[in-house]
Amino acid sequence: MDISLVVGLMIPFTGTTLGAAMVFFMRNQLNQKLEKLLLGFAAGVMIAASMWSLLIPSIDMAAEQQKTAWVPAASGFLLGMAFLLLLDSVIPHLHIESSKPEGIKAKMKKTTMMVFAVTLHNIPEGMAVGVTFAGALLGDSQITMAGAMTLALGIAIQNFPEGAIISMPLKSEGMSKRRAFVYGTLSGLVEPVAAVLTIFLANMIVPLLPYFLAFAAGAMIYVVVEELIPESQAGEHSNISTIGVAAGFVIMMILDVALG
Repeated sequence: MDISLVVGLMIPFTGTTLGAAMVFFMRNQLNQKLEKLLLGFAAGVMIAASMWSLLIPSIDMAAEQQKTAWVPAASGFLLGMAFLLLLDSVIPHLHIESSKPEGIKAKMKKTTMMVFAVTLHNIPEGMAVGVTFAGALLGDSQITMAGAMTLALGIAIQNFPEGAIISMPLKSEGMSKRRAFVYGTLSGLVEPVAAVLTIFLANMIVPLLPYFLAFAAGAMIYVVVEELIPESQAGEHSNISTIGVAAGFVIMMILDVALG
């Protein structure tokens, strides 16, 4: 495997790991205002990445393949939403600010289900990185290696707060700093795994690459609408999370346009 590809696939995971490491440097749990800002920022990054790095290349690629341009984007997007809806309904998980588990009932520790919740977020992010690298490796004119690296960097930036958001509450639940760091790091391990699987599938079925791009976008938007936005807007300081969304969106948009 090409070294640049390996580096690119590991960039988002590195972001999660560095974020989880904040448990060693911060004494108490995250300040509520900071958490709202970070949740909003992550949502903004994911919305921008879905548009500039996934949906627009999907439409342009379909047009190049002389297909009806909107069909792969629309159908792939809806399939991605449906896929995450299915996972959300099946995988037992517990969100940080919630006391009611979701998914199939299972006798699991609260901390384990909290990690599963963040892991669920990371699946579409891994798919998004994988499918953009697949497009770059296949030489598609709509996706460059620089563009794929930019998306990986953008995902890593928003993974940093996600890593902290999972490790800090685990510590406040009574878990040791080292164990909370490990759990936070493991929650991001699914990203390179999902990326590699997506690259493998995309290479097998090249004509379906526009659908894969839109599928990843749909999965990411599901996470934003179903979880990140509601969590960031609940309770007080919702205006701070809105500012975070704007900042995350603009930063990811600039990265994609300037570097992609």
